[in-house]
Amino acid sequence: MSALLTIGEAAKTSGLSTKMIRHYEQTGLLKKSPRTDSGYRLYNSEQINQLRFIRQARNLGFSLNDIQSLLGLWQDPNRESRFVKQLATQHLDDIKLKIIELQHMQRILTELADSCCGDESPHCSILQKLAMPD
Repeated sequence: MSALLTIGEAAKTSGLSTKMIRHYEQTGLLKKSPRTDSGYRLYNSEQINQLRFIRQARNLGFSLNDIQSLLGLWQDPNRESRFVKQLATQHLDDIKLKIIELQHMQRILTELADSCCGDESPHCSILQKLAMPD
């Protein structure tokens, strides 16, 4: 792909919305694209690859700061892979912690839902238990 693509074509090719592409440019995650005389943004193949990289990293839940770091490492031929692994491992640890927290929330909510009759009565044990101090 050596041709330059408009933002709509770049969005379609990368799997991102035009709004997100503009946002990534605005935040500096993606280098600002050149514009035509009429103001249309044009994206080259390197930028399209960066957009795909960003989309994949976002799909894995990496923060924008982490993606900035990953992009820098990706574009650095002298990088050390241990830094990439550190970022990925830290993110994985964060995900594991979130899973534990979500499982805890699930248990509590299941208990709350099971404790409520769910009938025409105004009495609701869920509301009572939520109002109780820890």
